[in-house]
Amino acid sequence: MRILILGITGRVGSEIAKLALEDKHQVTALVRTPEKITSKDENLSVIKGDVTIKEDVERAMKDADAVISALNTDGGETLTESMPLIIEAMKAEGIKRIVTIGTAGILNSRVEDDALRYQSSESKRKLTRAAEEHHKTYELLEASELDWTVVCPTYLPDGEATGEYREERNYLPEDGKKITVGDTAEFAYKQLESDEYVQSRVGIAY
Repeated sequence: MRILILGITGRVGSEIAKLALEDKHQVTALVRTPEKITSKDENLSVIKGDVTIKEDVERAMKDADAVISALNTDGGETLTESMPLIIEAMKAEGIKRIVTIGTAGILNSRVEDDALRYQSSESKRKLTRAAEEHHKTYELLEASELDWTVVCPTYLPDGEATGEYREERNYLPEDGKKITVGDTAEFAYKQLESDEYVQSRVGIAY
């Protein structure tokens, strides 16, 4: 498979890339600073560019079969600026499948009807700006005709994949407190070849 990975220099993105390269997929990365990528794998192509620039996204999208976005909010509006460009480029290339890493804040609240976790008392965070960015991105995907999945981890410490975790459509599993970067990457990567959570959010936690 030819996979475009966005956010490859981040914690989750770099782990997803490792898994894809171990399985001998062709991986393309669009990055602002290629020097941050130390892997010399022959199946990895690195394109210097910016996800918020239309031409760069179009260039990176060429010949891809699927897209994984592990972009974070970057303290700004990277997510909401890049997602319309990603969706448009995918449609132009005839690519249907995209898996993104979101946040547990945009899952449905268990305590307040018609609210998301970050909008309800379930969330302990005082600042909601990052969740709002993820929420807008989710709405853009929902309005598209793509085969999208938004993987929504809760607290995300570093750690290896264990393969042992709980998952739930549209909700965070009950009393879920954390999940490692390794397990989040493994779960997201597996979604590329699964249609279980197509056009859905999925919460993951131990």
